[in-house]
Amino acid sequence: MTPVVLNGVTALSHLGVIRAEGPDAASFLHGQLTQDFALLGAAEARLAALCTAKGRAIASFIGIRPQPELVLLVCSRDILAATLKRLSMYVLRAKLKLSDATGQFALYGLAGTALAANGLDAAAPSGQRTAIGEATSAVSLYPADGVPRALWIAPEGSPAPTGPALDPALWLWSEVRSGIVTLTTPVIEAFVPQMINYESVGGVNFKKGCYPGQEVVARSQFRGTLKRRTYLVQADGPVTAGQEVFAAGDAEQPVGTVAQAAEAPGGGWAALVSIQISALDAGGLRAGAADGPALTVEPLPYPLLEDI
Repeated sequence: MTPVVLNGVTALSHLGVIRAEGPDAASFLHGQLTQDFALLGAAEARLAALCTAKGRAIASFIGIRPQPELVLLVCSRDILAATLKRLSMYVLRAKLKLSDATGQFALYGLAGTALAANGLDAAAPSGQRTAIGEATSAVSLYPADGVPRALWIAPEGSPAPTGPALDPALWLWSEVRSGIVTLTTPVIEAFVPQMINYESVGGVNFKKGCYPGQEVVARSQFRGTLKRRTYLVQADGPVTAGQEVFAAGDAEQPVGTVAQAAEAPGGGWAALVSIQISALDAGGLRAGAADGPALTVEPLPYPLLEDI
């Protein structure tokens, strides 16, 4: 099989940007999301989720704070409008303005040698923000199969980052291979953050103050009630986010849900599936139905918190 070459630059048209601006921008988001935004530094980025009161994640973000009174949240474009509406309901007297700033920014994914070509440190840890000039940011992402990646956030009309063109489909595959779930419409309210491993990849801060669903999330973590985890799998046929996952011996009762999926460049599909931990022992995992595409579990690219 020809090795997959994950290298270059691609526009990320499937993502959008929510802008929070004002004296209370960081403190407001701190009280709404699973991560600490009050202490978010200019050289950092945060992975975070917005949850319901029952602790179910309805949006996920990569957030940066390029200025003390400005926070940018990058999320899947298909959930942006509903997410912005929900956040806006809780602004009340807080001193900030929330807006859809997607049209004000150009978003790019960088992989491989494209990072160094644009002045980025390929060895930088995930969650590091690099300022490029006055208004452009680059965020180090989790690698995919060892290949460094970054998210480029620039004002609309700025020069694009340099590098060979990267197939957008290959970038989507790399997102799955990184092991980090980006929430989209089919899986809204499907998971408590730990069900998609967010506590193991810096998406949940258990020391910060309250936020919607915080009690449920904390209880899942500290009382041993978590029964599901997300695993990286290869599939021998098409799979899509939101599909149920079945295990051998039970064609009626699903054991989990496909959280994210993308076609693999070498054939088949890659997916992140949130399933019952006990289902790993049962084996025979399939997507969509008991006779659907077979799923082969592969090692996660990071350790789960309980294993650290």
